[in-house]
Amino acid sequence: METDCTHHDSAAPEAETGETVPKSAPAPLPPGTRLLHIGPHKTGTTSIQSALFAAKDAMAGYGVDFPAHSRHPMEAALAVCARPGMMGDAKPTERHWQRLVDAVHATGRRTSVVSSEFFADAPDDEAIARIVDDLGRGQGRDQSRVHVLVTLRPLAKIMPSQWQQYVQNGLRMGYEDWLEHMLRKAPYEKPNPSFWRRHRHDRLVERWVRVVGAENVTVVVVDDRDRDGLMRTFESLLGLPDGLLVPVPDTANRSLTFAETEMLRKLNREFRGNGLPDEVYSRMVRGGAVMHMKNACLPAPDDARITTPRWALEAAAGIGAEMAGRIAAMGVRVLGDPALLSVVPSVASAEETGPPRIDPEVAAHALYGALAVAAATPAYPPESVRSVHQTPSRELVRVLGHRVLKRLKRA
Repeated sequence: METDCTHHDSAAPEAETGETVPKSAPAPLPPGTRLLHIGPHKTGTTSIQSALFAAKDAMAGYGVDFPAHSRHPMEAALAVCARPGMMGDAKPTERHWQRLVDAVHATGRRTSVVSSEFFADAPDDEAIARIVDDLGRGQGRDQSRVHVLVTLRPLAKIMPSQWQQYVQNGLRMGYEDWLEHMLRKAPYEKPNPSFWRRHRHDRLVERWVRVVGAENVTVVVVDDRDRDGLMRTFESLLGLPDGLLVPVPDTANRSLTFAETEMLRKLNREFRGNGLPDEVYSRMVRGGAVMHMKNACLPAPDDARITTPRWALEAAAGIGAEMAGRIAAMGVRVLGDPALLSVVPSVASAEETGPPRIDPEVAAHALYGALAVAAATPAYPPESVRSVHQTPSRELVRVLGHRVLKRLKRA
């Protein structure tokens, strides 16, 4: 992967554009198209997946199928892209991918739609070709049934969301340090090599164009001021009536606040420092503490948000301008305003946002979530649990010595 992420020639506008300009709806794709939405991450993927899944029965009445067995066929996408699952989760297998392929083929000549942001992680042209071929490309490029849809948002809005998502998967690095690595420290691949693989959007589009052709790729620039714009775009492309797709509330998918993310990041440090297995993290931290905290606690209006420093906003806008120019030259259909990718948003100062203080109630919900999971899934069978009095003295000395050595190393 190329890694020159910060050097560019394009000047970025200093302020956001004005009011939303109404846009004409795109023409529907040909009947029988298999629409493949590849994300990438943090571009409205979860909201559109939830809306499509909720409306699958209604869509079927208009000749459009949603063949995935769940809202998001993440395991299938991870498997075909040879990617591991989330930290501590079971590794996806070929069976997950084949199940999705079989479901898509069962739609026959009807239009269908598949959406997963993890398709953006496809490692090379061979993997992309396999995805497209398996999902049903015709003989020859002109007869392709697969049409690729890429949704884009400005990097300035993606970066804080992606950082807190990485923290939910075990990252221990603070936000500004992480920005330094992603934007200023070549080769820009540590600690998360997947970031630029996903979010160097011009190269992402270019990889898929090489396989399916520019005529089979649509790029949608998401405008956050038009809250339902992405829903209307999908309806138009799929030939669905206006208003069929509606947002589905999902507290489990909300982003963490700055304080919540910092609490989790420091927990990640303790977790790694004590050598606990990844499976425990998946079950008790991500599936227990974080999930319960998200569902039980909605952020307050005055909660400190993740604030991106201006130097990073300007660097992101410059990269966005460069990416928009390269995408425009590829000949793909672009829906929305590419200029949004190079806007430098206003930024609050650290004094305005305040320090990241965690509410005791939020911390209590997180702790309860972990305890609830621990109670439901005991780590050891009852017969293996022994009290201190039942443990031989030699074993107690060995365990105590091990703990003392660990403390000394940490000190």
